[in-house]
Amino acid sequence: MSKMCGITGVYILNEKGVDSFAYLAKAIEAMQLRGPDQKGLFVDKKVALGHVRLSVIDTSEAASQPFYDESQRYVIVFNGEIYNYKELKKNLIKEGHSFKTSSDTEVLLKLYINYKEHCLNKLHGFFALAIFDKETNELFIARDRIGIKPLLIYQDENKIIFSSEMKALLSYNIKLSLDYISLLNYLQLNYIPPPDSIFTEIKKLTPGSWLKIKDNHIEQGTFYTIPLISQNNYNKIPFTEACQKLENLLEQAVAKRLVADVPLGAFLSGGIDSSIIVALASKHTSKLNTFSIGFKDEPLFDETYYAKLVADKYNTNHTVFSLTTNDIFNEFNNILDYIDEPYADSSALAFYILSKETRKHVTVALSGDGADEMFAGYNKHLAEYRTRKLSLIIPLLQLSSPILNILPKSRNSKYGNFFRQLDRFIKGANLPKSERYWIWCTYANLNETLPILKNKPDLNDYIHRKNKTLSHITTKGDMNEFFYTDMHLVLQGDMLVKADLMSMANSLEVRVPFLDHELVNFMFTLPPEYKINKYGRKFILKQTFGHLLPEELLKRSKHGFEVPLLKWFRTDLKNTIEFDLLSESFIKEQNIFNYSEILKLKQKLFSSNPGDSVARIYGLIVFQHWYKKYYNK
Repeated sequence: MSKMCGITGVYILNEKGVDSFAYLAKAIEAMQLRGPDQKGLFVDKKVALGHVRLSVIDTSEAASQPFYDESQRYVIVFNGEIYNYKELKKNLIKEGHSFKTSSDTEVLLKLYINYKEHCLNKLHGFFALAIFDKETNELFIARDRIGIKPLLIYQDENKIIFSSEMKALLSYNIKLSLDYISLLNYLQLNYIPPPDSIFTEIKKLTPGSWLKIKDNHIEQGTFYTIPLISQNNYNKIPFTEACQKLENLLEQAVAKRLVADVPLGAFLSGGIDSSIIVALASKHTSKLNTFSIGFKDEPLFDETYYAKLVADKYNTNHTVFSLTTNDIFNEFNNILDYIDEPYADSSALAFYILSKETRKHVTVALSGDGADEMFAGYNKHLAEYRTRKLSLIIPLLQLSSPILNILPKSRNSKYGNFFRQLDRFIKGANLPKSERYWIWCTYANLNETLPILKNKPDLNDYIHRKNKTLSHITTKGDMNEFFYTDMHLVLQGDMLVKADLMSMANSLEVRVPFLDHELVNFMFTLPPEYKINKYGRKFILKQTFGHLLPEELLKRSKHGFEVPLLKWFRTDLKNTIEFDLLSESFIKEQNIFNYSEILKLKQKLFSSNPGDSVARIYGLIVFQHWYKKYYNK
């Protein structure tokens, strides 16, 4: 197999585009944390390709990239892992191919030479890749089915540039303009919905798609979409058989991801998802390395007790990184420095430190990402279920709104968080399905965020993009539409960004068994009642794997990775808010935001009822830091 890496490249559309070749080395350097082991570049008349490598399997020089076939006609740069490469290699040998390495890169290249874009359907794994044919001057670019590995595309009249990270694209000295609709979405979600980016000129390649570029002609195709089938066509498989099938698929997915020539482990958060992955991995690995993060001074956010229950049960080689909030705070600026596009999921702070500490022990880590989206793991899923089942009670709950308005709401206390969630539930419950989905995804609505912007974006364009994001939620549809939308919005825009960005900042490869495409395909053939019902969320997951987990863990309520932002904002970061990033002078000089609206948010933050102002202020701080570092040069 290959490696976790970074890739970048340029395709010249006319002579003016050649200038961008001069920036290739700088772009490669910008991604060095993704691949500290090796770097390489290829330059031809029409195309330049760059690569940085984190070696995982076949760590030899022979497997380094850019990688050429024997004829030197074809050259590939590739970021990812192909889990079924040995099987594919056997078939290619039968067809007369020979191999000089044991890497999946070589298998992938020869597969493309044989089957062109149809090779993508044969791949099990995750990837972003580019292959250039020197004879025809054709560049082929593709991204994996689910979007586990990122790929950004820039295009103007002279050239097309691609890269694994925004910071590499920014190295090419290209002219960019802020996308104010992306910014408006960011102010609501704290991340930017794909395929858009913070810049008008840069898009994210859609997962499961490819591009062919030849001369001035660009062709785009799709080789995979997550299946969304009608209610009438669900798999009629009995529930017990569905459990068995799920068990087989996930166990296979875990086993595939345990192959490595470097130390391997698994994150163990204390939640159901990561615990299931550890339980299954332990069947194939004795003394599996497991890693947890805990907070010494924030017991509300500490889950290490439950992680230890699982570690003890499976006799793993367990390491707990027990941190103070100061430990996290000390990494705050390093994390903000690495974020090369506004992204403000605060759990990324903990994920960064977990990745950093884990990397001291292993090079590859399994993660439980992806389960929440498919198996109804979020609070909004429960809210939607209750809205559909308890519609008669909702008017009664709405009578409590005046009382809720005065009760303190905050993520940083048990009761404050309950009141916050209840308030969000009531606000969304009477809206149409797609609108309440959006409300429950966001920290603020359009009426709260639009006044913050000085330059008002085209609202028709905003509505068009939003409707496109929500297009699969219909009036008569069931909850699978919610899960499907989560896979495209929350998973691709937030969770996978966090996993890739924070792990790659620490040269750690993260593998996600729940996102095996065969498992994803199967889950979307099942009725939503298998995933959420009167017995709760993640029903089929608990019924299938519950016997593998400590009972105490199964009964506990869901927690997420949280960090004490409110405390920081009122102490260590107060000067940053008041006199630097959100100061009146900087806001006015910047000329993007209305200071009067920022001031209202700051006043709410420092009040006894901060609500979601904490998340919104964090979103603004991340944007401002990014603006200073990457944009306002």
